[in-house]
Amino acid sequence: MIREYLSKMKGGAKSPPGVGITEVIWSWLGAALGIGICAYLSSSYFEPLDLTLLIGSFGASAVLVYAAIKSPLAQPRNLVGGHVISGLTGVACFNLFGGTLWIAAAMSVSLAIAMMLITKTLHPPGGATALIAVIGGEKIHNLGFLYAFVPAGLGAIVLLIVALLVNNISKNRRYPEYWF
Repeated sequence: MIREYLSKMKGGAKSPPGVGITEVIWSWLGAALGIGICAYLSSSYFEPLDLTLLIGSFGASAVLVYAAIKSPLAQPRNLVGGHVISGLTGVACFNLFGGTLWIAAAMSVSLAIAMMLITKTLHPPGGATALIAVIGGEKIHNLGFLYAFVPAGLGAIVLLIVALLVNNISKNRRYPEYWF
């Protein structure tokens, strides 16, 4: 029984193939533009209003929507829905359990995963969006439930717009695979 359990950890599938240089360039361009636009808008327009449009989980979203564009986890419903649902879940967990950080952190991520699975919006960076709502500090905490919409939702929409524009320039790329 233990041997069977441990044998699962060997793997068995082949490593995925590498990608060509054109895929690397398109992925780099999309990520540079998407994150760059969020960062520019954040510093120029949102931060003077004590808001932000840039959170760490967008780095992982950029990997999905610019480099893994065929993945179900990178599709628009998952990108935007995953961030908004996770943001709402994270803020709720901070409000309920914020006095005990380790409980709030664990509950925010685990409940965000459950909510994304239930709503068919699984987007792995959403786990980080939920966790940031708990550990993000006073500036994030002061946003309350607005955090789920600005920066989480609106920033995801900016990344999505850039993904739609950049990923469809090349004749060999198509995004999205589906919307809903």
